[in-house]
Amino acid sequence: MLDTAKMVEQLDVLIGEYQEMLRTRTEGMLWSDRAKHLSSRLESAIDRLAAPGSSYARQLDLHRGDKRSSNKIREIYSIALGLRDDLKAGWTESVVEMVHADTHSDYLDMSDTLLRSGFKDAAAVIAGAALEVHVRALCTKNGVDTELGDGTPKKATVMNTDLKKADVYATLQEKQVTAWMDLRNQAAHGNYDKYDINEVRALVSGVRDFMLKYPA
Repeated sequence: MLDTAKMVEQLDVLIGEYQEMLRTRTEGMLWSDRAKHLSSRLESAIDRLAAPGSSYARQLDLHRGDKRSSNKIREIYSIALGLRDDLKAGWTESVVEMVHADTHSDYLDMSDTLLRSGFKDAAAVIAGAALEVHVRALCTKNGVDTELGDGTPKKATVMNTDLKKADVYATLQEKQVTAWMDLRNQAAHGNYDKYDINEVRALVSGVRDFMLKYPA
């Protein structure tokens, strides 16, 4: 997934192109092929960078079918400008993301408490469960299917692979999530000698950082 700085950078390029186009003041510029091409690029950028269901996405949907090219590019430019400014200000975190963060933090706090009491196995199961719920929420946020064609819920490992394919995160992160899920499965199946308390501490800490880096 792109970080905020790169998102802003991409939008800045397109916003700059629009502003430069206006400075030429050529008659009919907003009806030109250049304007139509830029409108498509702005639309794609908003689709790519705005969260599904966000106000930016909803506003874009209102103008997708506008046949008046000059009006359409003005509106889409305004949406892109608003998205860019809100990204820079750090105002794009949704209420859903904050609720998820609080809920998952509670589970991880519970895991920490269990660890301090020496219950590494229960701590691993709870942290792993929080991870799986978060991975499913990430799929929902990023438009990745959480069910198979027959309606059966996907396994966490499959969703993890799908998130990597969707470029939500890279191969290295996918492998780390796989390792965490494996540790959780070992605990859930009673294979307590396959890991130690330090590995569970690393699991809890790693999952917490993962949730902060990839909010859902």
